[in-house]
Amino acid sequence: MRDFCELYWRLDSTTKTTEKVLALESYFCQAAPKDAIWAIYFLTGSRIKRLVKTGLLREWATEEAGMSQWLFEECYDRVGDLAETISLVLPPKQSSLADGGHSLQSLIENQLIPLRAMEEEDLRQSVVKLWQQFDQRERFVLGKLMMGGFRVGVSKRLVIRALAKHTGIDAATITHRLMGHWEPTAEFYEELVDPDENETAISKPYPFFLANPLKEEPASLGEVCDWVAEWKWDGIRAQVIRREGQTFIWSRGEDLVTDQFPEVESAASELPDGTVLDGEILGWDEIEGRPLAFNQLQRRLGRKKLGKKLLTEVPVVLLAFDLVEHAGKDIRDLPLMERQKRLQEVVDELPSVAIQKPPEVAAQDVSGWENWAAARETSKAMRAEGLMLKRADSKYQVGRPVGDWWKWKVDPYTIDAVLIYAQRGHGRRANLYTDYTFAVWKEEGLVPFAKAYSGLTDAEMRKVDKFVRKNTNEKFGPVRSVTPELVFELAFENIQRSTRHKSGVAVRFPRISRWRHDKKPADADRLETIVAMLEDD
Repeated sequence: MRDFCELYWRLDSTTKTTEKVLALESYFCQAAPKDAIWAIYFLTGSRIKRLVKTGLLREWATEEAGMSQWLFEECYDRVGDLAETISLVLPPKQSSLADGGHSLQSLIENQLIPLRAMEEEDLRQSVVKLWQQFDQRERFVLGKLMMGGFRVGVSKRLVIRALAKHTGIDAATITHRLMGHWEPTAEFYEELVDPDENETAISKPYPFFLANPLKEEPASLGEVCDWVAEWKWDGIRAQVIRREGQTFIWSRGEDLVTDQFPEVESAASELPDGTVLDGEILGWDEIEGRPLAFNQLQRRLGRKKLGKKLLTEVPVVLLAFDLVEHAGKDIRDLPLMERQKRLQEVVDELPSVAIQKPPEVAAQDVSGWENWAAARETSKAMRAEGLMLKRADSKYQVGRPVGDWWKWKVDPYTIDAVLIYAQRGHGRRANLYTDYTFAVWKEEGLVPFAKAYSGLTDAEMRKVDKFVRKNTNEKFGPVRSVTPELVFELAFENIQRSTRHKSGVAVRFPRISRWRHDKKPADADRLETIVAMLEDD
């Protein structure tokens, strides 16, 4: 545990990629497999669910610190992070664990996870005992693990890079081995770092190939004849796997979503064994030949049971745009055009429309970029986000390498809105108010419209934080109502009608594009202006 805590603080204390990779590599060199795999589990974004209610932790920490409740809350308000506040107010470390007791694996499996099943008094005694065994920095990490909020400034890609350096195994191979569901056991770690391990579970997906945003003119990519244009859809990126008579559907977030899309699962049962398709799952209007609004697809997400009414109202399809495994062979190294030729042959044999090739982009004229630029301008009519540009001879790579796949998105919608609520952020932003709710005008009042927490510089966030603290009108738990004075331009990808939102509309991926110092609250947009952006369905 001490070594893992030291790793945490080394990662948290630097923004340099090389130093982060060095810290990770050093940890893996000395960590036991049973501990290393739990470190990988947390560092790649997995977490155990909250084990203890935060209200109880605050109460017990206040008592152990011998301080009044109001003083603890003032400390919490100033620090902004509960785990850090608790680690700072508790008395100094009182005892030591026996040799070997600080094993990360032992702590997680024998001391933390059992907390979930304890009665309150036993739970309190166990938590306090843990607090007494760790110093301030270790208590901070312990708190993050206990509350299910473990985050540190390192990406999954950097963890894989460090493992590749430590083991000498290709990063793409390690990425593939970490795909899908796996248990944090010493046995799995040994398989992960075994250079001779070739077995792949039948359900395991391939690492997704991701595109980079195209910020230059497409002519900078060279001859248009070397490229393929596809629609950039706004759905759920997924791989459909058919192996040994079984079907598995994985989302890009590595969630197994087979049960949520029975139409696609049924259609995939007609695929030959040893087939893996890459594509986008969308709610689909077969008559219009375009997706349903994304909020319709959202109605199907996260449900344990899908009723006949919902299946009828929101039918889905997989628009398959790539084939990465064919006849049981990994064909990612074949050129895109060859993969798509084989994909067409596979899809043509399917009796169901639940898996199909995407509609082609109009004006596939290879004489110049102008026709594709014109087609891109019709993206919103297709309920697409723009175009994908893919090099015709490109391999199917891992991650987001630059050069072969680009997303050429249309300009987002923008509106001006007023800041009305603020909440603290997470991690490094835990002591700053950086999560905002914005409103627009409806008649003579402001109505909440969207939430956003990205787009400002660090300096701007500090200025907004100062404004929030000086202009708070009411507090609702962690949320502060502020005087409506600050105006910001928000950008978003799409807009749909919504009965769940007070404004009657919902937007996709809202973010702050700029602070409108030149505008007053009265200059912000009105709801009717935003409603006019909606398509006339």
